[in-house]
Amino acid sequence: MDMFVALADPTRRSILELLASSGELSATAICEHFSVSPQAISQHLKVLREANLVVMEKQAQKRLYRLNPQVLSQFEVWVQQTRQRWSERFEVLDAVLEREKQKEEK
Repeated sequence: MDMFVALADPTRRSILELLASSGELSATAICEHFSVSPQAISQHLKVLREANLVVMEKQAQKRLYRLNPQVLSQFEVWVQQTRQRWSERFEVLDAVLEREKQKEEK
């Protein structure tokens, strides 16, 4: 599963935010924060696991979920690179617009 497909869903993003603020949570504890069925949350957690955004650890009867920091670090690098690329493009556009503005003033 692609990380970006997993992140496209608002419920999955909310689950990630919940895990970021709470650390490690059981599937039951995660379900308590949402008004959808436990089966729906289970499917969301499956997608997040397949995208390697979360890690699941079995402890007796519980399944504990936590963020996968390595994959999130890769995402952060991608965001920074994309931001830098767009900043450079906007700087070039600003320069072109400034030159055009100066031509019109003459």
